[in-house]
Amino acid sequence: MNFKVALRSASNIVSQDITSQSVGKYAIEVRNLSIYYGNFQAVRDVSLFIPRQKVTAIIGPSGCGKSTMIRAFNRMNDLIPSAFAEGEILFMGQNIYNPLVDPVEVRRHIGMVFQKPNPFPKSIYENIAWGARINGFKGSKSDMDDLVEKSLRGAALWDEVKDKLNSPALALSGGQQQRLCIARTIAVEPEVILMDEPASALDPIATLKIEELMQQLKENYTIVIVTHNMQQAARASDFTAMMMLTEDLKTGTVIEYGRTIDIFTHPKDKRTEDYVTGRFG
Repeated sequence: MNFKVALRSASNIVSQDITSQSVGKYAIEVRNLSIYYGNFQAVRDVSLFIPRQKVTAIIGPSGCGKSTMIRAFNRMNDLIPSAFAEGEILFMGQNIYNPLVDPVEVRRHIGMVFQKPNPFPKSIYENIAWGARINGFKGSKSDMDDLVEKSLRGAALWDEVKDKLNSPALALSGGQQQRLCIARTIAVEPEVILMDEPASALDPIATLKIEELMQQLKENYTIVIVTHNMQQAARASDFTAMMMLTEDLKTGTVIEYGRTIDIFTHPKDKRTEDYVTGRFG
């Protein structure tokens, strides 16, 4: 997979293609990241290394900046006029906050699945096809048919919808709609999939399907998930970042990061232990 980055060479701007094979074991490297909304600092001095083809969970109490941080990973916060970031987020070795990097290009490679399913008011087929077309798909109708099937299979939804591809996507159940949104995301072949509370609006059975799907997806993608569900983080993730408000209770930061089994069984920070065991939070 290539990531096209605009780089300044002397007085000219040139385009450079960077492949995922040309970088190290980390999909995303966060270095001294701070995020602001105007004068308000929401996230302070976070450094994380997100490994490839693993599931990384971001946990912590409400209001500590989890969603703000995950949205920084593909520059979704840019859509808020007052938001800005300091520090670096490296993807394929390039700082995505370099002013010469196109945020739309970033979002093609780092996709986002939101808390509530948001299928387009179109058919199941057109949800996948339209998402692919706006991201530059130029193939034939047969190629698109193949892409739709491949994407729906990748989201473990094909067998449930293959006979009703022209039916409205909004007629699907909530869990099916969320998997359709995941299929729409993987149709553009991202490197990383961000999931912001993807199962919070779903019933336990649909939630389990999403968790099982994450385990399948990590064979080909890097997954980063925000969740309030401690059991979900423990079941579904390989690594966990624990966020907490600073002592002044105004700014969120990461207080501990490591393998999920260590975070949940042998945390180093007493605040992490109290949170994952339910003593506060």
